[in-house]
Amino acid sequence: MEGINYLTDDKNEKIAVQIDLRKYGELWEDFYDSLVADLRKNEDKIPLEDVIKDLKSTGKLTEDV
Repeated sequence: MEGINYLTDDKNEKIAVQIDLRKYGELWEDFYDSLVADLRKNEDKIPLEDVIKDLKSTGKLTEDV
């Protein structure tokens, strides 16, 4: 597949993959985002109001939301 290269070990077994991000960057981002979302699905949830309050108290958010 053009833009995809496999790296192999001395036994010719695939151990890594190189992806041309100029060609497949957006697809890679989508794939990576879905992996991260899946890993975080069981994390504790924080109410949006609490996040906004924390951001305002640290000066990272100044406008009204």
